[in-house]
Amino acid sequence: MVTMLPTRAAGELTLADVLPSCTRALAGEPNPLELPAAERVIVVLVDGLGTAALRARAGHARSLTAALTKRSSLVSGFPTTTAAALSSLTTGTRPGEHGIVGYTALVPAANAVVNQLSGWSEAMDPATWQRRPTVFEQLREAGIPSNTIGPAKYATSGLTQAILRGAEYVPAGSIAERFAAARRLFDQGGRRLVYLYVPELDQLAHAKGWESDRWLATLETLDQAYGGFVSQLRRGEGLLLTADHGVVDVPVTGHVLFGDVPSLVEGVRHIGGDPRCVQLYLDPALSVQDARAAADRLADAWRAAEGSRAWIATRDEAIAAGWFGPAVDDEVRPRIGDVIVAARKLVAYYDGRGGDTAGQSMIGQHGSLTDEETLVPLLRAGAFAR
Repeated sequence: MVTMLPTRAAGELTLADVLPSCTRALAGEPNPLELPAAERVIVVLVDGLGTAALRARAGHARSLTAALTKRSSLVSGFPTTTAAALSSLTTGTRPGEHGIVGYTALVPAANAVVNQLSGWSEAMDPATWQRRPTVFEQLREAGIPSNTIGPAKYATSGLTQAILRGAEYVPAGSIAERFAAARRLFDQGGRRLVYLYVPELDQLAHAKGWESDRWLATLETLDQAYGGFVSQLRRGEGLLLTADHGVVDVPVTGHVLFGDVPSLVEGVRHIGGDPRCVQLYLDPALSVQDARAAADRLADAWRAAEGSRAWIATRDEAIAAGWFGPAVDDEVRPRIGDVIVAARKLVAYYDGRGGDTAGQSMIGQHGSLTDEETLVPLLRAGAFAR
């Protein structure tokens, strides 16, 4: 039995509390984030902007960090990957309920691991694979308009259909253009929720690293646009800025090719997750008893090989530790790996068999449980400033 796994408290504040708190603020009701009443609310989601990175570059983001205090962070959730985290944000539920449990995950009906950002199909239908109503759908039923602002290329994507349904999508090009679009929506008056998505920092972190000059220049661009928008907020308009996860830069020397070690892939049928959070799937035809025994053996092999560099848990252990939220629905359980390997050091895990080098060009990475990946800012402005 593993006793040293990090645990997630059932009552901790996470991304899943952000939009539900905003909808209650629109109604003037008490909410988990203790937001005061507001007429118009905007939530800015900056993909990949962890609290640690923002603090480290505070001198280049003075508008953002003006509202950054010891209390202005929350936990993104687990795994710290975009599809799972954004689903938690927009449904107000955790992966164990909404069902998006990794960057790639097993789709049992297809007996295949599928990309949860881009692999939408009849086998992974956006209308049903993401299992919970969105906050935007709930607002629509209440007669309150909501909008999503983001790049045009995401307007009709499968992920948008899965996690943003109920909101009107407003395409806008640059970061500044997105904030300008938000201002125009606010100027229409009335109660409204706006969700503004900024993917650029995460994209640059993957390609160049979050410590790169390109990443820093884009942070400065975001800071300028954010500061300008905040200065235009009017009475009754509240803003929250947060992120889906942070990023760590993993050197090539930290790449681990686990497929070359037979004991680490014994009985493994599929490999999913992220390089920072690998999910290993055994043969689904195994009986429950045999599957648990095989998972225990596989987890023990990983602990012997990588126990100092990663947290290793069986599915049952991860669920018991609350990694996927306080509840995991029966339909979601088989989507989660039989064994999960979550990096705790600056390492990334790749299969590597057959010369497969997919993903090894990435510098910035995320997915695991470290503070750098899980702690994200929660910045308040306008009616929400305190």
